[in-house]
Amino acid sequence: MRCRFCDSQVDLVMADLGFAPPSNAFLSKADLVRPEIYYPLRVRVCASCWLVQTEDYTKENELFNSEYIYFSSVSKAWVEHARKYSEEMIGKYRLDKSSFVIEIACNDGYLLQNFVKKGIPCLGIEPTESTAKVAKNLGIPLVQEFFTRDIAKNISITKKADLVIANNVLAHVPDINDFCSGIAIALNQDGIATFEFPHLLNLMKLCQFDTIYHEHYSYLSLSAVKKIFEFNGLKIFDVKKIKTHGGSLRVYACLIKAKRKIDRTIDEILAEEDALGLNDRKIYQNFQSRVVATKNNVLKFLLDSSLAGRVVIGYGAAAKGNTLLNFAGVKEDLLPFICDENIHKQNKLLPGSHIPVYTPDLLVSNPPDYLLIFPWNIKSEIIKKYSFLKASGTKFVTFEPDYIEI
Repeated sequence: MRCRFCDSQVDLVMADLGFAPPSNAFLSKADLVRPEIYYPLRVRVCASCWLVQTEDYTKENELFNSEYIYFSSVSKAWVEHARKYSEEMIGKYRLDKSSFVIEIACNDGYLLQNFVKKGIPCLGIEPTESTAKVAKNLGIPLVQEFFTRDIAKNISITKKADLVIANNVLAHVPDINDFCSGIAIALNQDGIATFEFPHLLNLMKLCQFDTIYHEHYSYLSLSAVKKIFEFNGLKIFDVKKIKTHGGSLRVYACLIKAKRKIDRTIDEILAEEDALGLNDRKIYQNFQSRVVATKNNVLKFLLDSSLAGRVVIGYGAAAKGNTLLNFAGVKEDLLPFICDENIHKQNKLLPGSHIPVYTPDLLVSNPPDYLLIFPWNIKSEIIKKYSFLKASGTKFVTFEPDYIEI
């Protein structure tokens, strides 16, 4: 394959997770009479620019379609994160009724609603019909399309943005050059753009291979992002480490010609990446063996529990869980069902494993011996909400990457 950034030949394989359906392609029982589509799930590394990327087999509109069921507002912690972000940006950059804010991949409006409440003009861009409908109901002006250079040109005819929010979307775009150059077009001369994305450094250090799925086209280091931005007319002037998604970066960018002080944190994080070996073949060549070890630990836990007559129920029908379950080949015999608060996932079947998803209300009447938490990035929120299960003897378990009993 060719690198989606620099177009070099990409031959270095980091992880091969076999074949799996798209992680958010949930099924109904009626769907089981039709074939389920599986795609290879392999990640390669470009040894020229060190961009880590999933092999292309699926198209954007196949992944982010009218049946898309990821709603950001389901997580209270995520909504609170968005509120704090919005307050910080409004205060720090003095955004008001004369400003203009664009959010790319605004999902169900969980973030832009904070700008609407302050009377700050904004525009959401969201391709998925299901989430866009909810955002519109919150009074958010919206373009229901994938963000591209052409979309940016059309928007900027009327007004350019003081702030472009591209949080947790950069990893999801197949044409990363078109996307980033579009942001440069959308920004006004002194405007800024923020990007949040899971940091590749944490994925490699902690073996967070369950964050690999078809919806993630890229796995991003600051080093690679810096090169991509500069090629497309943007420069990074600040970066912060944040706790979301198991350890992310929030990157602040502006147009290359904009005059902004460059924060020293950028060089510090670049040095951390280099010290870990993110710009070297070795760390990627050793990753697959670590992935297999984690998979075997999960299977051992489920098999041992089954043989001992202990009931394990999953919590959180997240993409992370689907990657893990499909790679490990786990079915309903080892994990009877999964609970999830998202009503759009309830009474559906997980893609690939076909494990049913039910309401968490079942945990009250049937507390399990173990509650296996798949979205480990919000485990604190989940444990707090269901702490009452401890009185019945339920133990909370997660893998990140090793077995952790909480």
